[in-house]
Parts: sequence; C-alpha cells; structure tokens
Amino acid sequence: YHESGHAIVGWYLEHTDPVMKVSIVPRGLAALGYTLQTPLEDRFLMTTEELMDKICALLGGRVAEEIVYGRISTGAQNDLERITNMAFAMVAVYGMSDKLGNISYYDSGNPDGSFGFNKKYSESTSEKIDETIRLVVDDCYKRTKELLTLHRDKLETMAKTLLEKEILNGADLIDMLGERPHGNYPITKEDVVRIRE
Repeated sequence: YHESGHAIVGWYLEHTDPVMKVSIVPRGLAALGYTLQTPLEDRFLMTTEELMDKICALLGGRVAEEIVYGRISTGAQNDLERITNMAFAMVAVYGMSDKLGNISYYDSGNPDGSFGFNKKYSESTSEKIDETIRLVVDDCYKRTKELLTLHRDKLETMAKTLLEKEILNGADLIDMLGERPHGNYPITKEDVVRIRE
C-alpha cells in the first residue's frame, strides 16, 4: 500500500516526474520497496507547484497507510526527511511563502551553506518559519489524502497486483490507471497494446 500510494499520487498530479516503475522488492537495509519517478528532461529550476506536488507524492506512502490501516508505521522516515528539507527550502531559502515574503534566510557565507551561528533572523522569525513549514506539509497532506481517497479502488488494485508481481512497469501502470491525465509520459496506451501483441 505504501508504494502504491506514492505511485498513484505521482501518476495523477500534474507537476510530478512520471512514475516509471514500482517495486516491493527490498533494496538494502533501508528500503522495503521503491517508486521510481524519472524526469523526462534536465531541470535546474522548480516552481512552487512542482515542489508542492513532489511533497504530495512523497506523502503518498504515509497517507496510504493511514487510509488503509487507520494507523501509520515507521516506513516513511526517509520520505518525511525529504519532505521536511523541501518545505524548509521553499520557506527559508527560496522565499516561496506569502507569510514570510520574498526573503531568503540562507547564508551562503557559511562554508557548508548551513544557517549556523550566522543566523540572520530572530526567534520570532524562526517560529514563523516552523509554522509555515507545518502549513505547507499539512496542506500537501490534505491534498494527498483527498486524492488517494478518490482513487481508493486503484490503491487496492495496485497493492494486490504488487503482492502478486512484486514489480510494475510503465505498461502495467497504464493498464491499471489509464493514461497519465497530464500527459508527459514516454509511452501511450496504444504503445502498450502494440508491445503486448
């Protein structure tokens, strides 16, 4: 269910990289499975919408657990770390917050790029940063939960299919979810039909 949650959210949101593969085969000590999303082009800049959709896709596993089991596990630890870093960067580095405005609190003068002792803002601002990060993540969590609740049937189907096959590729995803609603996918349903003939 965790990997299915990532895949479904990544499939249906407009500003995510295309989901190319989903696996529940464990990789090393940390990952019990993975959802591979691959950009179709080199990108150096990202919009607020792209970052928000990426956070939603990362939340997909945690939200799927909550929807299906009514509780959560420790399986989302790495996802949550990445989400927190992304939301922090949006708010404190890239100035992507209405609440804090077009200000970057990043200090490139620190050798490691951290905020360290050269922090250029007050405790009050620090609290606003924390609060705004939470608002970003909470908003994404709500969007993700609405999306997965809407596609609960597909979540069930994908999880059951993953248990049987362990790995799903692009053709499997098109069969299960239909063509990606926002385009931007390297194969079409017609390609899948030709491949399978």
